[in-house]
Amino acid sequence: MSSLRGMQQPELSKKLFKLIKTENHCIGAYESAGRERASIASQLSEWGESTNDDAISDISDKLGVLMAEIAEQEDLYAQNLEDYRGVLKQIRNTESSVQPSRDHKAKVSDEIQKLKYKEPTSTKIVQLEQELVRAEAQSLVAEAQLTNITRQKFKEAYDVHFAALIERAEKQALLARQARRVLNLLDDTPIVPGDAHPTYEAGEAARHALNDAEDELRAWRSSVEPIESNAGTMAQGAIPAHPGQAPEPTAFEREAAQQKEIEDEAARRVHGNEGESVQSEGTATETNPPYPVGQGVPAQ
Repeated sequence: MSSLRGMQQPELSKKLFKLIKTENHCIGAYESAGRERASIASQLSEWGESTNDDAISDISDKLGVLMAEIAEQEDLYAQNLEDYRGVLKQIRNTESSVQPSRDHKAKVSDEIQKLKYKEPTSTKIVQLEQELVRAEAQSLVAEAQLTNITRQKFKEAYDVHFAALIERAEKQALLARQARRVLNLLDDTPIVPGDAHPTYEAGEAARHALNDAEDELRAWRSSVEPIESNAGTMAQGAIPAHPGQAPEPTAFEREAAQQKEIEDEAARRVHGNEGESVQSEGTATETNPPYPVGQGVPAQ
């Protein structure tokens, strides 16, 4: 079915569709490699325990822990690549939406040329030329949207991609440094038959290396140079706002403004009714006499 979807893609978006699909396979490979690395780390720890050598057992266990964390970074890297693929899909979708505009413009233009060749005096030529003007106007807007979105999302996608690559590399590098620190605790001095290796006493130092690795991972912060973007001036429809004009409000902002207008109108009505009630009561108090109507003024 994936091949069928690829065949159905518009010509404009086929290449990016293929790239995104290939990237998906690559992400799957990273996830698979992470799982395999975690399995190898576990097997290393199990093997070390079976050697009946205290030094090998402890150090292989600590290395297994660090290697499992290195494998975890592969999985996190794969997740970040999924985000990068999601941004590329926005370019692909825009390309797909622009293709019909291009096709319509080309179709109308071809029909005009055919009519001019076969029926030069046909009145339909004028109608088609008017339709071509409209098609060119629509195409002009669509092409501007395509180039704006392509440039913006291209920068955004590969910003995510390379930032994730740097994060993975830096975290795996600090884990590998601590793993080498642990490995350096193993005494590989040869012994003669009948002798025994000195008692292993580096367990505490190995634990410190693991704790340091954990602290460094927790304290890690990205230090990459931010990618600059001027796309914030784009209004709705991926078209830039006029100079000196703020971008059009988002749908959420428009909805919030409408809600505020409704609330303000409701408040005005409530306050207006209260004022009318008070005014009515005051008028009634002033005009109603302190005796029943029709009985006249009481005798003094």
